[in-house]
Amino acid sequence: MRIPLSWLREFAAVPAGASAEDVMADLVKVGFEEEAVHRPTDALQGPVVVGQVLSIVKEPQTNGKTINWCQVRVVPEGQQQTLTGEGIDPSGVQGIICGAHNFVEGDKVVVTLPGAVLPGDFRISARKTYGHLSAGMIASVRELGIGEDHDGILVLSRIGLDPEIGTDAMELLGLYDQAAEINVTPDRGYAFSIRGVAREYAHATGTPFTDPASKVQAPSDLSGGYGVKLNDDAPIYGKPGCDRFVARTVRGVDATKPTPPWMSSRLRLAGIRSISLPVDISNYVMLELGQPTHCYDLDTLSGDIVVRRAVAGEKITTLDAKERTLDAEDLLITDGSGPIGIAGVMGGAATEVSDSTTNVLVEAAHFDEVSIARSRRRHKLPSEASKRFERGVDWHIAPVAAQRVVDLLVELAGGTAVAEGTDVGTAPDAVAVELPAAFAAERIGIDFTEDQILTCLRDLGAVVEKTGTGYAVTAPSWRTDLETKEDLSEEIARLVGYDNIPATLPVAPPGRGLTRVQQQRRRLVQALADAGLTEVLAYPFVSKAANDTFGTPEAGAERKALKLANPISEEHGYLRTSILPGLIEVAKRNHSRGFRDLALFESGLVFLPGDTLGTASIPPLGAKPSDEVLDGLYDGVPDQPLYLAAVLTGHDSPAAPAHAPRAWDWADALDIARLTGDVLGVEIVISQGQHQAFHPGRAAQLTLRNGEVLGYAGELHPKLLAAHDMPARSVALELNADALFEAAADVIVARHISTYPVATQDVALVVAAEVAADEVLAALREGAGELLEDVALFDVYAGKGIEEGKKSLAFNLRFRADDRTLTADEASAARDSAVAAAHERFGAVQR
Repeated sequence: MRIPLSWLREFAAVPAGASAEDVMADLVKVGFEEEAVHRPTDALQGPVVVGQVLSIVKEPQTNGKTINWCQVRVVPEGQQQTLTGEGIDPSGVQGIICGAHNFVEGDKVVVTLPGAVLPGDFRISARKTYGHLSAGMIASVRELGIGEDHDGILVLSRIGLDPEIGTDAMELLGLYDQAAEINVTPDRGYAFSIRGVAREYAHATGTPFTDPASKVQAPSDLSGGYGVKLNDDAPIYGKPGCDRFVARTVRGVDATKPTPPWMSSRLRLAGIRSISLPVDISNYVMLELGQPTHCYDLDTLSGDIVVRRAVAGEKITTLDAKERTLDAEDLLITDGSGPIGIAGVMGGAATEVSDSTTNVLVEAAHFDEVSIARSRRRHKLPSEASKRFERGVDWHIAPVAAQRVVDLLVELAGGTAVAEGTDVGTAPDAVAVELPAAFAAERIGIDFTEDQILTCLRDLGAVVEKTGTGYAVTAPSWRTDLETKEDLSEEIARLVGYDNIPATLPVAPPGRGLTRVQQQRRRLVQALADAGLTEVLAYPFVSKAANDTFGTPEAGAERKALKLANPISEEHGYLRTSILPGLIEVAKRNHSRGFRDLALFESGLVFLPGDTLGTASIPPLGAKPSDEVLDGLYDGVPDQPLYLAAVLTGHDSPAAPAHAPRAWDWADALDIARLTGDVLGVEIVISQGQHQAFHPGRAAQLTLRNGEVLGYAGELHPKLLAAHDMPARSVALELNADALFEAAADVIVARHISTYPVATQDVALVVAAEVAADEVLAALREGAGELLEDVALFDVYAGKGIEEGKKSLAFNLRFRADDRTLTADEASAARDSAVAAAHERFGAVQR
């Protein structure tokens, strides 16, 4: 909301020297946010004065144009020029070249003298042009920054002005005024008016407030006016779309009369362009009182006005000249010809006020917030009127606003008010809110006195009665947002001052902190980041095909997935059952932008629906459901375990002199999987695996020692990479982090470090090619006994010297005792025992 200060001063005691910044600083105290300052003098600087054209000499040019060589008087005849500066003639008559032709000798115009600066940093100076020294410029509306008209210069008589020559034109046109712009929250629609902001300024500063509605003498009873019927046969939530309609008639209006500069300048500063006098008056009253009004050309109406719901498919051409197809929920203003306006949103073109209009019907109505908001969104038709109606308008202000429009049409447009009028509708019941005496203090944390509570509530305009337990508060008609005792408490705190609320930091209770799972998750994520991977977040919305590919190892296997009722995109209409699709999309997007070497990871929830999904009914509002109902709700919520996934593409490091980067491969994915287990103290068993999203021969299955499958790691399937335009040999892993957390010990105990030396033994075993190396390693570990500290595979060989269908696996065995130095015989015996176990289980033969 933009608030011109000159307008605000009419109803609030704003100091004469206060700037827009000062006003905003005061309004911040009562909960408004600063937005901007609008000050014409920031872009327009004088001298800008009223001049009178003394003579015009038309001079045709070789380029086909005709220019006017004008002599313009800028000081009254007989007086000397008091302004000084290069190019300003002491005689008070300036020679000026002008290309416009919409003025004649004797017209009074706006002259920008040398030294003036126009919007766009256009500086005026005396300069030689078309063979003359032009010392100034006769300005148009656009050049002054007060409108868009650039067809000709501004002739003051055409806007109803006849000022003295030499008058400061910036003051004449209201260009020294300024506006403060504040952000109005949706619950404070009353502040979309000078009336509302002036009241809030008075609250903030403790200064007097004059209600602009009190200056309007509206009749207490209206009858005999234009026929109006309220006929809402399909109210939304049982609330009628229109519960008050006031109509007044003004005859003999001259719609061509200019809008006075004081009104147009205020409208301009408030962000509304001047259109025509009747429309400007309607907008002016809306900004002043907060009640939108509408003017109809009375002679274009036929029959009574009926406010009703639209018939589905009905059409209307609105004031923006667009034909709109209406919905059955739209609230309409109609007459005998059909729709003449979308109620509270925009009027119809058929009854629009034009230059030929002489008789005007003024409407001031009260509409339901929900009806207006839905129509505005449905038709994508925001307007100043809808912005106010959908936030709530004072039911009692309608006849005052209508009378204000009538008064201005009589005063400025020469009309004659018709005494009869129309006022139909039923006032809403006043509801008293019970406010316990101590509630505000308990809620806010300040011991409010009774005087503070009564003063704040009565300053709001509320009616307050003391009761045995506190106060019965009836909110004013313009504060439709005050419905509960919490609302009233917030208002008391706001008016007493937010700065008076003590700031007390809560003390953290001892013995609490992160839960075990939270600690594990942080430790896991930090370890991956420390290892050089970059954490990203992807959308949890994927396609059905992505869930089918990544959500289950076997191709064609059934995968249940949750379909979104209202997806952002039909292409991504399901909740993910795997993190990899979104992670691959992130990698693909980075590749398309030139980032080729990536190591990305994400930890997030996946959604795995069970047999039961949702509930047959939703519990009613206003009461806590029973434990049985809550259990039913929880049973219908899908399982949402935390998964961890990573994608690696390109190389592990940038190229550099004397350094050749290494391409990521499947072994790196396995190393990351092992890292996740090491961080949590969980042993992850890696074995040959099969998953439709991974390469058939370069994929590993990740399991716990008890056989529970955690996930998969390895090289992604070549066809999948090609389909996503990803580099060949990209690798990935995904595992169930919740299962890891559950398997982890509460406390990770460090292994004992022996001070005795280690004894190492290498052994190469020949086994069948299909035997997994991890299974051979497990057999060696079991057979070696308690002296074995560690065993690791360091070579796999198949080829010359090895029988076809066989392979050689080379292992390094480390032996150590806690209480002595092992002899070579002890180490060899342990090795032989390990080889014997491998031979017994897999027929392994030592090379």
